Amino acid sequence: MTMHCPPSHLLILIKLPSPSAPNHSMASCGSTMLLDRSSCIVLGLDRIAISTCACEFDQELKILHFASTTIEVTMSAQRVALWAAEPDLDDDINDVDIPLTIPSYQNADLYDDPNLQLEESALLAAQAQIAQQTALAQIPDVVKRFIVHFHQAVLDNNLQEITLAYESGWNRLTEKFYARTEWPEAEIIAPLVNDDQIFLILYRELYYRHVYSRLQPDIDDRFHSYENSCELFNYLLNSDGGPVPLSLPAQWLWDIIDEFIYQFQSFALYRSRPANKTDEELTMLGSEGGAQAWSSYSVLNVLYSLIQKSRVNEWLKARAEGKSEEEIDEIVGEYGTKPLYRQLGYFSFIGLLRVHVLLGDFTLALKVMDNAGLGLCVGEKAPFTAPTAAHVSTAYHAGVCYLMLRRFTDAARVFTGCLNWVMRARQYHTRSYQYDQINKTADRMYALLALCQTLAPTRLDDNVINVVREKYGDQMTRMGRSEEGLSTFEEIFLYACPKFITANPPPYDDPNALALLINPPTPSSPTSSSATSGTPAITDPTQRHLRALSAHYLALSPVPTLRSLLKLYTSLDARKLTGFLDAGVDDEEVLSWMMVMKNAGRCVGRVRGAAGADKDEKNGASVANGGSTGNSLLDGEWMSISDLNFVIDENMIHIAESTVGRRYAGWFIRNSEHAARVLDGLRASPLPGSLPPPGARTQGKGGEPKGDTSKDTAPRTSGQKVAWSKVV
Repeated sequence: MTMHCPPSHLLILIKLPSPSAPNHSMASCGSTMLLDRSSCIVLGLDRIAISTCACEFDQELKILHFASTTIEVTMSAQRVALWAAEPDLDDDINDVDIPLTIPSYQNADLYDDPNLQLEESALLAAQAQIAQQTALAQIPDVVKRFIVHFHQAVLDNNLQEITLAYESGWNRLTEKFYARTEWPEAEIIAPLVNDDQIFLILYRELYYRHVYSRLQPDIDDRFHSYENSCELFNYLLNSDGGPVPLSLPAQWLWDIIDEFIYQFQSFALYRSRPANKTDEELTMLGSEGGAQAWSSYSVLNVLYSLIQKSRVNEWLKARAEGKSEEEIDEIVGEYGTKPLYRQLGYFSFIGLLRVHVLLGDFTLALKVMDNAGLGLCVGEKAPFTAPTAAHVSTAYHAGVCYLMLRRFTDAARVFTGCLNWVMRARQYHTRSYQYDQINKTADRMYALLALCQTLAPTRLDDNVINVVREKYGDQMTRMGRSEEGLSTFEEIFLYACPKFITANPPPYDDPNALALLINPPTPSSPTSSSATSGTPAITDPTQRHLRALSAHYLALSPVPTLRSLLKLYTSLDARKLTGFLDAGVDDEEVLSWMMVMKNAGRCVGRVRGAAGADKDEKNGASVANGGSTGNSLLDGEWMSISDLNFVIDENMIHIAESTVGRRYAGWFIRNSEHAARVLDGLRASPLPGSLPPPGARTQGKGGEPKGDTSKDTAPRTSGQKVAWSKVV
């Protein structure tokens, strides 16, 4: 008889005494009971196997084979199977008396004491571990495998795998599992990555970015994201062993800087509205940590420290001077030679541009970009391949600076260059979470370009101006009606401008001052500061910038009417011009309007000559390269931006209108490319109604040629290709 038993069972051989009943089947011999660890009787086991025999019992068990899974036992042929034994066998087994001894334990009644005090920290730790294991078990297996793979790629500094996991895996799993909920917290997935603190910091950066973009962050999320950002930048800037051994793709590095500034802006806007805060939030914001969290000083300190640590300023200057790679490496030092620090330093320039724009310091914002330039959006050669979002952000905020500094031609040039570049590169955009943000920023630039055309009409690229007219044609018509278009002007500006912030938070540490800010006194109150001034105080920075630009718009309100009248004449008497205008306007007021129009036709700009000129006549620098009289983005000179000029000789107005000749280069290039594509298609197509001769080339599946190819009939695959503004 062969018996199979799992290796986890302990087999016990017990010799039972013979029953005393003379008529029992086991009267003349003993019985053998084979117990395993799982007997269900007194021993607490779950299985019992009994083998017995009748009068002739082979007393000797021969163990032939004992392995991890099989026990083979050979017994006598006269043995009776258990299921074939007499019906009263169970009664005999129940009569068997097996003495058991249960040992006594010391302090067995210890846990019955109701006053027993357990260590609370150990109990909480155990409960936390159980909760962590439960939460970890609820994570889908595919997410666990992704996190493990992502961690291993970061450990190996495998840029290809990191890029794939960051740009594809994370977004795909987010859409599938966490579109409307948070990713697992870092403490939950810590066992999967062996509690690697560096990877957990990077994971939290992605975690909080997901919370800000898909969900609504609470005050704890805002404070914790700031703490995680501090840990990340402290690791990068204050490592003891020099540059950190970490490699991340450029897209992720840009997203780190971009998200850092976005969370700073979001917290500043959240903090500036104390009226809708709970008592707990007011207490946290009024604490010492709440005052330091996301402060302007700490954010600017991080960005300037990254620029200084990477020595990216020296690197850009050395490249501009044409130094060799060895000389550049010696100049920038060990940190500057690492792509991680070099890219973070370059992206910090763009971050500083954005932060200073948000704070309203437009001059300093352009000043910090002197060495970095404005990138591909204005035709400059970028120092390395940067993400699309970086170029768009640079052009948008630089254009806002020029617009707020009343340099409308420079703003239009930057917006036009960026929008042209975005239209050409749209098909190459990565389908990341920033894809929609890029399109939204482009729409805002179209809106700001409409404002520039209203304040200072200039000649723009045909492709761009067509889109502007398609999107904002009606609004531009209304804005051309002077004061009637003020509401439209303000509406477009509020939609397209950045959400400006203030560097000083409300006085959360002073309850009286905070209550006065939340509930300001009425203008009739004697303590009100606006009671004497007559105008309410404006605390919103966006409204302050809107009021400043709206004042400039209102000052130019007579210009459209005067312009339309002067275009009809070459000379005109001032009194006659006054008669064309509304009643109640005298000659002196008309002359003052003429001076306003004269001043509106001139501004400071980096482009010499007429707006849209291709070359800077003084130094030959291309407009695409920001041709100007200096290297700074703030350099420029006064120039005329209007095609209508006039002089006043006593009471006679002499008008001269200059017409800018149409530039046919773009039209010629576009039609040349179209003609080349049509010609290639004709060469690749067979003649209608003709059959190819034997052995000639035929069209295979998908239009691919098969068989012998003819040199005369093959489509052009090499040679000159016409591209934008050049032949390659």
